[in-house]
Amino acid sequence: MRSKRVIRRLGDWTPHDRRVRLDRLNAPVLSDAMAITPSDSSPAPPADWLTPDLDANIATLRDTLQKASDVVFRPLVVLGGKRACIVYVDGLSDMELVDAHVLESLIQAHSPAPDTPHPLAITHVEAAAEQVTTAGVKPVRTFSAAVESIIVELQVVLFLEGTETAIALNAGGGENRAISEPDAEAVVRGPREGFNESLRTSITLLRRRIRTPDLAIETMQLGTYTQTKVALCYIEGIADSEIVNEVRTRLKRIDTDSIIDTGYIEELIEDNPFSPFPQIQNTERPDVVASMLVEGRVAILADGSPFALIAPINFWGALQAAEDYYERFPIVNLIRWLRYLFMFIALYLPSLYVAITTFHQEMLPTKLLLSIAAAREVTPLPAIAECLLMEITFEALREAGIRLPKAVGSAISIVGALVIGQAAVEAGIVSAPMVIVVAITGIASFVIPRYSFTIAIRILRFGMIILGGTIGLFGIIAFTLAVIVHLASLRSIGVPYLMPASPLTKKNMRDVITRPPHWAMRWRPIETSKPNRQRQSNAMAPAQRMPRGKRRM
Repeated sequence: MRSKRVIRRLGDWTPHDRRVRLDRLNAPVLSDAMAITPSDSSPAPPADWLTPDLDANIATLRDTLQKASDVVFRPLVVLGGKRACIVYVDGLSDMELVDAHVLESLIQAHSPAPDTPHPLAITHVEAAAEQVTTAGVKPVRTFSAAVESIIVELQVVLFLEGTETAIALNAGGGENRAISEPDAEAVVRGPREGFNESLRTSITLLRRRIRTPDLAIETMQLGTYTQTKVALCYIEGIADSEIVNEVRTRLKRIDTDSIIDTGYIEELIEDNPFSPFPQIQNTERPDVVASMLVEGRVAILADGSPFALIAPINFWGALQAAEDYYERFPIVNLIRWLRYLFMFIALYLPSLYVAITTFHQEMLPTKLLLSIAAAREVTPLPAIAECLLMEITFEALREAGIRLPKAVGSAISIVGALVIGQAAVEAGIVSAPMVIVVAITGIASFVIPRYSFTIAIRILRFGMIILGGTIGLFGIIAFTLAVIVHLASLRSIGVPYLMPASPLTKKNMRDVITRPPHWAMRWRPIETSKPNRQRQSNAMAPAQRMPRGKRRM
């Protein structure tokens, strides 16, 4: 009857109540004196408290976790003859740590006093907590807290006969993917470490790059069933407190059954979910997150996902890569101008070709016009249908190349594009100039560093093609104005999306079209670092070259 009452009470609690109960019952690590005092002013239901009867506690816990076949109950007898039991999740605990620092410490426990040769008998939970050699130890007084520690925190919980308190031990581990180079973000020059699915590892990689006590990491749990650990990271004293509070509020407002990846969080906290433009950046690279944090931005990490979220961002950051700040600035400026050029090509080239060949033939030189007319003479489709057909085919080949295994994906996409394009031209379905235009457009879209921003350009390109093929250049201009108005009204965590261009901030405009040298980048972005805008001193420019007659020999 007791176990049924406990199960019913646990099932009646809402997700919010369970989170509140977890926060209240997870007391700090036991002190040196191992004093265990109640820290909850509002006691749990009587049926939820642990009892001194070890068999009753284990029976109730088995009934509560009867469908969790991966939970292991390991009975043992500690030194002194008292019975005990440890409970953990198989595969998610470090068994070497459990064997060496928990079981061996309890079974072969000895007194810490050097003048006492006899073994120390473990008669109460405080003595057991003193003997185990794991770093984290905390008291557990209720069944709900024990379930949370085992299933959510993935800890090892020790129950001892004759005591109403158990202890939770940090012995989490299990298999994790090793640190490797990010697959989604190619690295030309710079660190080659990437986040993995372990939140602890991701935080370690971030802390390795920002070694200051001002790096704040706030953890919370989201998802009623997944109980995913999420970390909110920012640098105290640089990040704007209003932005940090806004992100924290949006995260705590999330009330859903599961958080599998940070993509779930992105959609739940972004300002305008119906916009094709990403308002939160995702990255696998710790160096990118570190560079954004020192600019005053906020990062979100989640257990089980190698992608971190960065907010707020702006439109111009989508055309900037991490390598822009590792290479010398003259080379970077040339590459950055090339990206802007190819962004306009990826967005406008197909629609301009359709509009000009359909409505504005007088804009083309005579020889070029005659060449295009001769190529299109045998094609049965109008230019807009021809362009849409080729664009959809190209997008399908690109998606197929992503979904297929890596060994054959790239070969299928390239060979498929060549074969289909050549066959379509020879069959007279599409013209050769159209194949060239679509190919150049596809190459131009690959130049954009951010994949999510590339998708937005691809979506807008279809709208441009439709308007260009129906009402000509007027439709392209009208669509462009609509996109500009949308961008001007867009926000990323409340920050204007077009900053520092709109509203204009001259000090930050230097890192938009061009990238100044590092010694000239004195100021952080004003929209994210109001408390501390100065990045470095004025005297950072390299010293002038010495006159020839005064050179050192």
